[in-house]
Amino acid sequence: MTMSRTLEFRRAGPQDAARIRDLTCKAYAKWCAVIGREPKPMTADYDHAVRHHVIDLACIAGRLVGLVEMISREDDLLIENVCVDPDEQGAGLGKRLIAHAEEETRKRGHAVIRLYTNKLFAANLRFYGGLGYEVEHEEPFMGGTTVHFRKSLR
Repeated sequence: MTMSRTLEFRRAGPQDAARIRDLTCKAYAKWCAVIGREPKPMTADYDHAVRHHVIDLACIAGRLVGLVEMISREDDLLIENVCVDPDEQGAGLGKRLIAHAEEETRKRGHAVIRLYTNKLFAANLRFYGGLGYEVEHEEPFMGGTTVHFRKSLR
């Protein structure tokens, strides 16, 4: 992503469900061979998610290049899904999406943000750790292991 292109965020609505599904499938496709199945975000019901979760879309010149799906809970905000178009990966967009979610967490009055990923997604483990997220716990999931992270924003 070059500096001359402006990244804009907007809140998703029901009309965006298909675009969200398409981008998510494109972004997560590389992980299918790693875990031997489609990752959870590839099978999610985005018609439901856009109505019950907060999904913010990151666009450049009107083109969807990333998104972050968030669930505001009683004591924290959970990042349910964050993904970047493979053509845009490696240019800092993932960091901008996480920073956006952290700001949303603060706006909602929460001091803690959480997220999770598959233990076999080594790049994700390094990425989240590098952003200050700490492993909270691990749990079995569909024959693998889910790693839960948390970050205090205070």
